[in-house]
Amino acid sequence: MKSKSIGILTKPKFPEVKTTLLGVVAWLREHHIDVLLDTTSALLLNEPGGIPKTQLAQKADVLLVLGGDGTILSAARLSAERSIPILGVNMGGLGFLTEVRLDNLYPSLERVFANDFALDERLMLATHIHRHGETVAQGVVLNDVVISKGTLARMIELHVAIGGQFVTKLRGDGLIIGTPTGSTAYSLSAGGPIMNPGLQALILTPICPHTLTHRPLIVPSNAVIEVTLTSKDDGSMATLDGQVGVAMTQGDTAVIQASESRTRLIRFPESHYYEVLREKLKWGHS
Repeated sequence: MKSKSIGILTKPKFPEVKTTLLGVVAWLREHHIDVLLDTTSALLLNEPGGIPKTQLAQKADVLLVLGGDGTILSAARLSAERSIPILGVNMGGLGFLTEVRLDNLYPSLERVFANDFALDERLMLATHIHRHGETVAQGVVLNDVVISKGTLARMIELHVAIGGQFVTKLRGDGLIIGTPTGSTAYSLSAGGPIMNPGLQALILTPICPHTLTHRPLIVPSNAVIEVTLTSKDDGSMATLDGQVGVAMTQGDTAVIQASESRTRLIRFPESHYYEVLREKLKWGHS
């Protein structure tokens, strides 16, 4: 890969981050690669400057992420406009998105520069929140959009339509609208199915529905999903990838559909999705 620059995003809560960051920056510079650090990484290394995260993906050719799946989700949203490749290094625990183990970091970088990798394109969701005919919030996510109740232990009511056709009035704790990538996140905990990330489909997973016949629903990726909050609940939220929250009030509508943007994850030929599932979910372990 003829990369001119690598932008580095870090999650400083991991104890190994600073040592790893020092090593990888030195390695990249020795290989004459232009290294762009976000402000957090620059501060860790006591280097001047640093680029705001919102600008890093606009300047770099590749993003190197030192963290866990949450850091990958943040990187995916930052890089959505340009869809630049992302290489994730797992420094956390359970990781479905981070490709590289810490002990295999430098051989993996060698392979990237030797073009010994593939790009795994993942579906993303575009979300718009409408209030009284105006768009009050919007965003692009890799995993899911969750519309949920507030802190009080009472249900909310949601009017759900797909492609302009009424589907249901859902009463419960909320609704998850996810991608195949997001099927192993919150949706899985709420009883949703696991979807191969290569599928072009969306999933709607109810959260603790009052009517037990409400089950997860898979729809084509070209579906336009409209979810309107019809109950009065001051604490209701739309949460994007578990990281960005938007307050919703009665009458607000979230319009969710597949985005034109894609997340492009760097993968290696020997890496298989089902092997990752077996490892992460402990399938076959006694």
